[in-house]
Amino acid sequence: MIAADTSTWVAFLEGSGGEDTLLLDRALEGGQVLMVPAVLTELLSDPKLPSGVAETLSEVPLIEIGSGYWQRAGVLRAKVLAKRRKARLGDALIAQSCIDRGVSLLTRDRDFRAFAEAAGLDLGLGY
Repeated sequence: MIAADTSTWVAFLEGSGGEDTLLLDRALEGGQVLMVPAVLTELLSDPKLPSGVAETLSEVPLIEIGSGYWQRAGVLRAKVLAKRRKARLGDALIAQSCIDRGVSLLTRDRDFRAFAEAAGLDLGLGY
């Protein structure tokens, strides 16, 4: 199972090439993709997103938020910030969801490297 960050989903939906979009396409075909709730929220926030695409994205199985998630996400973000690295709240929530579920994150956003270094977030493309 894998998850994809908003950057990869946007590239995929726009038909952009790249290793991440190819991996996402293959994983979707095999039913091996989980949706991060924060990513779904970001994607659905686009006022120009066609309703059919919104419905399709909403059908991807969600990663469940477990007990203690918000606390773990806060601690994770604090670890990254303590190293004087960028740690946007949305990124911390995405990273914690993937860490909790033990899934790789496909992303084009290099800011996630800080979460990989701080807590072992598995970046599917090795960013």
